[in-house]
Amino acid sequence: MSRSERAASAAGHGAHGATVEALARRILEGTHGEGETLVMPELMAELDVSQTVLREAVKVLTTKGLLGTDQTRGTFVRPREEWNLLDTDVLRWKLAAGVSSDFFADVLELRRSIEPAAAALAAERRTDDDLAALDAALSAMAATDDDPVLLVRADASFHTAMLIASNNRFYAQMHRVIVPVLVERDRAVLAADRTFENPHAVHAAVVEAVRNRDVDGAYMAMLELLDKSAREHP
Repeated sequence: MSRSERAASAAGHGAHGATVEALARRILEGTHGEGETLVMPELMAELDVSQTVLREAVKVLTTKGLLGTDQTRGTFVRPREEWNLLDTDVLRWKLAAGVSSDFFADVLELRRSIEPAAAALAAERRTDDDLAALDAALSAMAATDDDPVLLVRADASFHTAMLIASNNRFYAQMHRVIVPVLVERDRAVLAADRTFENPHAVHAAVVEAVRNRDVDGAYMAMLELLDKSAREHP
């Protein structure tokens, strides 16, 4: 492939990605409502893209549950309950569009069903490398000097490390769903409350139980961490 051909290919991929993002944003922000049939020629003009680029973008969003197609209706926006929120792109678009308190409540329920169990497994299966990652996250949390940006980063590192330390391939993957929402919630909470208490101690209790291979203790310590956060920041 020549240099000009490579440049054209890169430009095509760029247009494709930008179209996926633009159309997804319209759907998540409600510009195109649930059940609405998309008028493709109008979209091509509004987004300034070719039919081929738009068609490929529609394919991507169809696989993610945002769009559907059939011979009668054409391309339409699927109901919200069919959107794949476990897809990292869909979750990112959802967070960017704005979420309500009940969204965070739903994620907390998900976390309560996953993270205590992951901590229990970590207590049973953790490696030296797992402990090192957890200790590094704790050290970062202790050294934040109540800097909100650093605290959010340390909290994300801790919960990622704990899920990975479970050494369960499915729990380990859940950081892709849990951590982005955690980061968004942390940012909102810390921006609203400048008198927050550094959460190092409650996180350290979980790590100590994992270090001591205390399965029940790790489960309960993680549950208390989540419940304490919910009580302080409902």
